[in-house]
Amino acid sequence: MKTNSSILKALTSMFILASSAELALHAQATLPYQGVVGRTLSESKEWWPEPVKAPAGAPNVVWILLDDVGFGAAGTFGGLIQTPTFDSLASNGLRYTNFHTTAICAPTRSALLTGRNSASVHVSGFSHTVLSAGFPGWDGRIPSSAGTIAEILRDNGYNTFAVGKYGVTPDEDATDAGPFDRWPTGKGFDRFFGFLGSQTDQYKPDLVEDQVHVHPDGRHLSDQITDKTISYIDRQKKAAPDKPFFLYYAPGATHAPHQVDKYWSDQYKGKFDTGWDVYREEVFERQKKLGIIPADAKLPDRNPDIKAWDQLSVDERKLYARFMEVYAGYLTYTDYEVGRLINHLKEIKQLDNTLVFVMIGDNGASKEGTLNGDIDRSFCAKNLTEEELISYNLNKIGEIGSSSATEGNYPLGWAQAANTPFKFWKEDANSEGGTRNPLIVFYPKVIKDKGGIRTQYSHVIDILPTTLDLVGIKAPEQIRGIEQQAIEGTSLAYSIDDAKAPSRHTLQYYYIYGSRSIYHDGWKAELAYPNSFVTGNAQSKHAFDENAWELYNLNEDYTERIDLAKKYPEKLAELKTLFEDQAKAHHLYPYITWDDVLNRRIHRTKDSKPFCDAVKDVTKSGEGQ
Repeated sequence: MKTNSSILKALTSMFILASSAELALHAQATLPYQGVVGRTLSESKEWWPEPVKAPAGAPNVVWILLDDVGFGAAGTFGGLIQTPTFDSLASNGLRYTNFHTTAICAPTRSALLTGRNSASVHVSGFSHTVLSAGFPGWDGRIPSSAGTIAEILRDNGYNTFAVGKYGVTPDEDATDAGPFDRWPTGKGFDRFFGFLGSQTDQYKPDLVEDQVHVHPDGRHLSDQITDKTISYIDRQKKAAPDKPFFLYYAPGATHAPHQVDKYWSDQYKGKFDTGWDVYREEVFERQKKLGIIPADAKLPDRNPDIKAWDQLSVDERKLYARFMEVYAGYLTYTDYEVGRLINHLKEIKQLDNTLVFVMIGDNGASKEGTLNGDIDRSFCAKNLTEEELISYNLNKIGEIGSSSATEGNYPLGWAQAANTPFKFWKEDANSEGGTRNPLIVFYPKVIKDKGGIRTQYSHVIDILPTTLDLVGIKAPEQIRGIEQQAIEGTSLAYSIDDAKAPSRHTLQYYYIYGSRSIYHDGWKAELAYPNSFVTGNAQSKHAFDENAWELYNLNEDYTERIDLAKKYPEKLAELKTLFEDQAKAHHLYPYITWDDVLNRRIHRTKDSKPFCDAVKDVTKSGEGQ
């Protein structure tokens, strides 16, 4: 019986392998057969397609995408948080100061990976059940017609690796039963090590390797993904030294939970005791001196409901300063882990032929810590008064940053500070504080203006076409037999040697669950959407007014201080019409809002979970694995 069972298993394995091989050959058979098949071998002529190779001298490509950082956090862009690795890359590369994301993580990641607007690839919201809807722009399922950068480079002779946060696999598919076509390995990546969701415990991550969940080893996730990255690169270079690789390095940092060893956070003890108002002023002046922002820029007033630091109690200041020390330590630690990767590339003599993009955040700094900060309370925890919440957090102040801080996130005042010089924060698609992020481009053998600053308007969809331009690969019309949607981004290659070149990306829409804006040639129309669930601040409880559009001339008003809607109603009407045109063109309709999400008006089935249970799929740890 045992023998029969073994034979059955062996036959089953052989069948699976044979089927897999047949599927793989079918998937790769993009050329018609060019040999001769006669009745006998003597009447036949063999033919083997030439192996696909990358262009001669093609560089390795590394995309580094951080999470929830903010424009004014990293020292490289004027912030007060030390980021020596980013400093080095920027001083030997270029800093792009007018680069934009979508204002929230999954739409940014889908747009980045595909070079198309998020609604065009079905990710106006998320791939999570609770945050997706059954419409072409909203179902969270990136179609095969929108091939990723990994698919394009893999089919052009690259090895492809992804580590860290992925964030665009549907919840329904994210188990060990699959299906796996929307996992990273189904979207062009040879290897993957990280987590599929939006947020996870950094010490107990919901960890995946390739196509199976694995047990975390107790170390910080950033440490683990860097080690895994180095092993992927070394194995590949040992087997094929001349073959280039593409790496998508996307740590969970600095998304909640803010968890980091005290070695890093204690380096900032006392550094933020002067508070968020002083931080904003200092960073604003540093940004001017560095040339990051215009010399005539004006610092906006504090966002509504953010108290002046000197109006806080002694206990509040003590508590809030510690939250920021941990955040700062987390960002510096992340810079250190990136430094390990960069130093390894230098040691193995690959750095000089590596094209590196560093996106310091996939949106603005996070407002999810609410007014008073969070340590371990979930979105749906019992509401406490402000006094009760401050007391709760003070009693746990020693746990901030630790493995116990399973929801750790700083208060809103620090989120605005981290977004200096802009207003508002993550999720606000109407605001530069939600959509403006630092970008560094490093490519030693091409960039001559080392340390240069570029101010051309750009968006996350531009990174893919820029990469293809610099590598020397054309966007394919088909990927493995599937017709491809047009790339919607604009290559930034034109700006590398010309700091004064006019922007070529001149039109861009933004929309996140009700908040929206449209940018066109320096003008911007925008409409905010209240969301009291996430922020908890009083201003967010105002009723939504679809006619409350604002209008700004960013060429003259860099930080969106002067609303021109009443002065130029014709311009506002023109931009509003343009927004509707873009919404139709990119399948953004219907406009789904945070109220629709919270009231479970979308993705309802007989098995739908209550909202608070469904949210756990967005933020789960790996404790159940």
